[in-house]
Amino acid sequence: MTQRPSATTDPTVETPPPESDPITAGPSSAETLTPADAWDGMQIEADEDDPDDRDSAIGDEADFADAYPACQVIGTDISPTQPPWTPVNLRFEMDDCTATPWTFAPSSFDLVHLRYLFGAVRDWPALYAEAFRVLRPGTGWAEAVEPSVYVRSDDGSVAEGDGSALAEWGPLFEEAARRYPGAGDGSQSPSRGQQQQQQQPSPCMRVVEEDVLATAFVRAGFVDIVQRTFKCPLSPFPRTAHMKEVGMFARFAMEEGMEGFTLYLFTTALGWTREQVTVYLSRVRKELRDRRKSPYLLVQVVYGRKPAAPG
Repeated sequence: MTQRPSATTDPTVETPPPESDPITAGPSSAETLTPADAWDGMQIEADEDDPDDRDSAIGDEADFADAYPACQVIGTDISPTQPPWTPVNLRFEMDDCTATPWTFAPSSFDLVHLRYLFGAVRDWPALYAEAFRVLRPGTGWAEAVEPSVYVRSDDGSVAEGDGSALAEWGPLFEEAARRYPGAGDGSQSPSRGQQQQQQQPSPCMRVVEEDVLATAFVRAGFVDIVQRTFKCPLSPFPRTAHMKEVGMFARFAMEEGMEGFTLYLFTTALGWTREQVTVYLSRVRKELRDRRKSPYLLVQVVYGRKPAAPG
């Protein structure tokens, strides 16, 4: 497809230059995603008075807790889907990160990690303002990871308007978000303990394309902001063994989760029947396994530091 993430022009945001892309032969405007790369931006700083006293609110809870055993990790979600076996330094809480203010005390965390919230957030600046509030001044970092919903290819095997199910994936999500019941021109997130207003802004599905994360970080007051964009293959089409494996895992994850992503949204907002959703998803699965196609998604990582308190 021809759509690309727009370049961030804010001088406070560092955007590394494009690198060559091992997925395809030609140059690319994005880097290539590896599982480790998604965590490159994560930084954790110890409390100055106690090097072993570290607190983090993050998304990949168990792995991070294992990697930092001296750190106290809190994972939040709106659903009780967490595994029963967890590291001793990890606990889960049911909470809605889009409800403000958060229940955590100001300046209480060294790291806040949020990811894959596209479609669930109506007020991104308010979300990262809360992350800013709960981080420790000077040493607290926030990291956000969000994908584009637009499936792309560099060889033209998936192209905008080509009639394929993969090319339709992003536009369908964007249209569904626009038509979702209750979407309107409102600008405020629901406050905790209050009902959501009748009209709210549509959940943004163009998080990568519109630099939503970097803009929200700047507005919140973060400094040392870095934005990186990666390619995540959706099938094992890359040439290298490692990236083939990444593509296999990504395809598995998409096939396993696509009904959960689409069924409620498409039937509620687009007026589709369950049968129509099932037929569409069967087309998506077929195309993901078509060896003539080279589909990928862009995934954006943005991280920044809360500055020290003045004076």
